Amino acid sequence: MTANPYPLGLRLDGRRVVVVGGGAVATRRVPALLDAGADVLLVAPELTPALRARVDAGRLHWVARRFVPADLDGAWLVQVAIDDPAAAASVSAVAAERRIFCVRADDRTAATAWTPAVTRHGPVTVAVLGGGDPRRAMTVRDAIRDLLAVGPLSDGSAAAQSRSDAATGAASAVGTTGAAGAPGGRQAGRVALVGAGPGDAELITVKGWRLLTEADVVVADRLVPGLLLDELRPDVELVDASKIPYGPSRAQEEINQILVDRALAGAFVVRLKGGDPYVFGRGGEELLACAAAGVPVTVVPGVTSSIAAPAAAGIPVTHRAVAHEFTVVSGHVAPDSPASLVRWDALAGLRGTLVILMGLKNLDAITATLIAHGRSPQTPAAVVQEGTTGAQRVLRSTLGEVAAETLAADLRPPAVVVVGDVVAALNS
Repeated sequence: MTANPYPLGLRLDGRRVVVVGGGAVATRRVPALLDAGADVLLVAPELTPALRARVDAGRLHWVARRFVPADLDGAWLVQVAIDDPAAAASVSAVAAERRIFCVRADDRTAATAWTPAVTRHGPVTVAVLGGGDPRRAMTVRDAIRDLLAVGPLSDGSAAAQSRSDAATGAASAVGTTGAAGAPGGRQAGRVALVGAGPGDAELITVKGWRLLTEADVVVADRLVPGLLLDELRPDVELVDASKIPYGPSRAQEEINQILVDRALAGAFVVRLKGGDPYVFGRGGEELLACAAAGVPVTVVPGVTSSIAAPAAAGIPVTHRAVAHEFTVVSGHVAPDSPASLVRWDALAGLRGTLVILMGLKNLDAITATLIAHGRSPQTPAAVVQEGTTGAQRVLRSTLGEVAAETLAADLRPPAVVVVGDVVAALNS
């Protein structure tokens, strides 16, 4: 292919996009399509847990079978995310007959459209095409992201010229790799536990994002911002370690073993976790497993949803003259269960803010227990579903009514429950 591609920004809001395949590639590509507002039809016999969670949440449509030509009826774009060349060719042939642009994960030269390396900075989206070389595109993209992170570029300024020279140098150095084939000469055979933040892809820390761009293997949870996966290098192995609440899950022991095995094989593994690795994220167990195997571990804290989700909903967990303390607890175990480690009777007597994670299933029992031990049923309460994301929903209620109203509103995990006078502190 000698002709240069013609760059476009596709406005897909409400338009049908067909994704063929339900594996790791589709897991990486679907979030950006949903972020663009596309009406996504997923055609695949099976799905990863992360994709299944999006189906269950009503974000996309799934047809549980192999592709048939009628699947492209009304489509504006098709993404072929399968590694079977013959099956991929049959899909792209149907797309060509119907004059629908087709992205192929298995063969860029056979595609009629390419997926660029993308970075997002607020309302700015930068897409880089590397002439068919994904590593070149990723390197230039990363350099541009660094420029955007520094601040606005001023035309003709010395600082802007210096940063431009740095970007050019980074692009020129694309062929230089260190251990395990990664840029920058970094060491291999290690693990990083990285907190991805509460849902907004821009809330990952700078260090967390940098390590993500260096990874050979990424082991990701369901709550990881999907747009971060869209920015991974094409050669990165993505392991979907999704843990769907009260549904399919991958045993923690298996996740630990994946981290250890890949690192001992010489890879740099990023364990990407929603929120913070150590706030009900089982990061400590993963660190201990790596340490027992002699694998070095870096821990990168993340913005926890226990604070960020209430803040995004206009609720400060502390406020002058309202709350001088806040307590974060897990509600995944019912208050009357012998397995519960939470002193709900003691929490009921506190005057500060109570933040409950993973508590929707047991919310009725939790609120009843708090009221039974003295917390007023009129105490303000709120539920924040998918805080900091475009799908955020907020329900404000009272301790006595919040469980029933949450059920009636069909709020679903992930959600944060806030109990305390801070819920109404910023109301005007």
